Amino acid sequence: MSEQWDHDRALQLLRRHMHSDVLVKHCLASEAIMRALAERFGENPDRWGLAGLLHDLDFEETKDSPDRHGNRTAEILAHEGMPDDIILAIREHNAEALGIPCQTRMGQALSAAETVTGLIVATALVQPDKKLAGVKPSSVRKRMKEKAFARNVRRERILDCEKLGLSLDDFLALSVAAMQNIAPDLGL
Repeated sequence: MSEQWDHDRALQLLRRHMHSDVLVKHCLASEAIMRALAERFGENPDRWGLAGLLHDLDFEETKDSPDRHGNRTAEILAHEGMPDDIILAIREHNAEALGIPCQTRMGQALSAAETVTGLIVATALVQPDKKLAGVKPSSVRKRMKEKAFARNVRRERILDCEKLGLSLDDFLALSVAAMQNIAPDLGL
């Protein structure tokens, strides 16, 4: 990967394209989980983290055109010199809408990671203190079974963790811990 890419440069690019604080926090949470997954699998945490941080770069522009979401980010990142494997993983996180397969390990991880952030945040927000510190993986697992809870979270995408060889329990534990590690950045 080009030495020019690091968290700070990627965050600056994200903030140029994304104005919603909630969406920026979602991207930060996705980055944290992707870094933890990379470490678990012996992959490069910086590369995987960039995929997590930048995966929704185009969301505000493409939110009404799901068939463009990811492709617009790919265009922007290709122009900026982002490595192809990271761009592909970002496209793969929206594989269904783009009509492409999600076959890379990084893409499958990103699909699961960015989706589980919503379920974890929703679980934190029903805690008395509304903080991630009190969230247990078992609580997230219990909430996952409640279809009316965080109903927009696509549970089947969270289960993509199994394609990676991770059980749901292991994935939830890793994801909750990763988000708890950056709780101040997430305001939770």
